[in-house]
Amino acid sequence: MQLGLVGLGKMGSNMAERVRRAGHEVIGYDRAPGGRDVDSLQGLVDALEAPRVVWVMVPAGDPTRATVRQLGELLSPGDVVVDGGNSKFTEDKVHAEELAEKGIGYVDAGVSGGVWGLQNGYALMVGGSAEDVAKVQPVFDALKPPAPHDEQGNEMPGVGFVHAGPVGAGHFSKMVHNGIEYAMMQAYGEGYELLAAVDLVEDVPGVIASWTQGTVIRSWLLDLLVKALQEDPGLDKITGYAEDSGEGRWTVEQAIEHAVPMPAISASLFARFASRQDDSPTMKAVAALRNQFGGHAVHSVDTRGNNPVAEKPA
Repeated sequence: MQLGLVGLGKMGSNMAERVRRAGHEVIGYDRAPGGRDVDSLQGLVDALEAPRVVWVMVPAGDPTRATVRQLGELLSPGDVVVDGGNSKFTEDKVHAEELAEKGIGYVDAGVSGGVWGLQNGYALMVGGSAEDVAKVQPVFDALKPPAPHDEQGNEMPGVGFVHAGPVGAGHFSKMVHNGIEYAMMQAYGEGYELLAAVDLVEDVPGVIASWTQGTVIRSWLLDLLVKALQEDPGLDKITGYAEDSGEGRWTVEQAIEHAVPMPAISASLFARFASRQDDSPTMKAVAALRNQFGGHAVHSVDTRGNNPVAEKPA
């Protein structure tokens, strides 16, 4: 089949290549001129035969909203728009309703796999009507990882792809996936820090690597931590500043709305906020309080702006 792909960044370009390797035709458009097949959304629509499938792979928020709105003006009844970015699930209903007025279908696709997806495949969680999902299914089949086989050699169905429900279900599922990812990364990071903090363990990267086989905490994330430590054993080349792309916040918001306790995911989100503070106002207040009620020593920065120096209580 043909696929129009809007957004040829790291993931978009790799996804286009994987779909092409499966024998499909991909016509790509990006605002940047390098690597694109057409130079406008109009050119993209004109190059596709009806019924068209156009996959949007641009940053969530205003860029996605603007692209979907433009496609709604250019596409025809029977065409389908797929949002494969990290949009908030509440945006999907709005997009679907706007496009439905023009007879255009809409599918939201949560995509996991990052820069490794070209090689390993992408896990796909999609939302939309059965009719619209069916129109995109050959592309989903091309993108998902190869299916594993059971002991008898039979292919195991459903691995790497799920039609999670109606519009919004795909992005909601990906949101929860990313919230879990936050907590897993936080746990690995805390374990690494404790190992590195003691004199007893002499080979911290080796300990982390030993966990990748035969243990209950092995995972692809752990494999990636091993890779990072091989490249930079003390992680000296990077700072401890960690952004959040939104899904962790949305997961916690939904947990509150539905009264679902999520202490691990919530703590991992707040830890990312703390990572952005060179000198935490909260911890300044804690230090001041400890000094006030218990006379505990505080650290102050000297007048020349050098490193903090310890001050004993009066």
